[in-house]
Amino acid sequence: MTYVANASRYDKMSYRRCGNSGVMLPEISLGLWHNFGGVDTFETYRAILREAFNAGVTHFDLANNYGPPPGSAEENFGHILKKDFLPYRDELIISSKAGYRMWPGPYGEWGSRKYLIASCNASLKRMGLDYVDIFYSHRPDPNTPLEETMGALDQIVRSGKAIYAGLSNYDPEQTAQAVAILKDLGTPCLIHQPKYSMLVREPENGLLDILGKEGIGCIPFSPLAQGLLTNKYLKGIPEGSRAALDHGFLQKDEVNDKVIDRMRRLNALAESRGQSLAQMAIAWLLKDERVTTVLIGASRVSQLHNSLGALENKAFSTEELSQIEDILAS
Repeated sequence: MTYVANASRYDKMSYRRCGNSGVMLPEISLGLWHNFGGVDTFETYRAILREAFNAGVTHFDLANNYGPPPGSAEENFGHILKKDFLPYRDELIISSKAGYRMWPGPYGEWGSRKYLIASCNASLKRMGLDYVDIFYSHRPDPNTPLEETMGALDQIVRSGKAIYAGLSNYDPEQTAQAVAILKDLGTPCLIHQPKYSMLVREPENGLLDILGKEGIGCIPFSPLAQGLLTNKYLKGIPEGSRAALDHGFLQKDEVNDKVIDRMRRLNALAESRGQSLAQMAIAWLLKDERVTTVLIGASRVSQLHNSLGALENKAFSTEELSQIEDILAS
């Protein structure tokens, strides 16, 4: 059956300006890091993508290595793009990245000009696209001059293979240096994608200040800490969860009694706000105006709906924020 997008898809979603740019992003974006690879079910993630766009989620975030296996998320997204979303291409922000290992040998990872440009070309081919809207350096390379890595991003944008350049996983000092280089090249950094959640607070140690000062957007990934900030692990590790999977990024030893107790207390606070724990965790990130959009994942449509429900209550009282800090510090 031919897909026709919901005519009222923009009625409820709120959009924020990405730094000082002209780009507006939905407050929630969908990431394809997990659940869209070759080990997953096509009709399930197709339904998630359709439902996301029906709800006004216009930003789909990918990377060359997303899967597993690496590259399969882009391939699968390309199939769905062709089947469902080509008529809506100009309504979408599609991003990809390069930095982690994709093929054998010395040119298959990190930040050389050769790797980044070859990887961008391969990503476009997998997705069947002429360009992506945002192309990121996925991680800093300790052995390649930053000027070369940023020069590659500049070349990718100037060649028309991407519209904007972004950074991911760069610390504050690296970010400041990269931003300055990109600015001098005439291809300013649009957005930064750090790991950031209630449980991972490093971006508060300088990075957010730099992004705010430079007029750069921020899109936190892993806002639910690989599922810890949900009700999934309140009673331990359930079968089939990320912590139980061999190919998952959440390890069993991360779900310990201390963490579970903390999550139970946060869950009680969320319930008092009329939210799930996941919804409160997403809303907590959006309280900072320097955060443009929160990057969520979903393994089923119901998870997507739960995350979108965070937008129904984004306000926090001073007392609630204090309670959250006390719980996290306990």
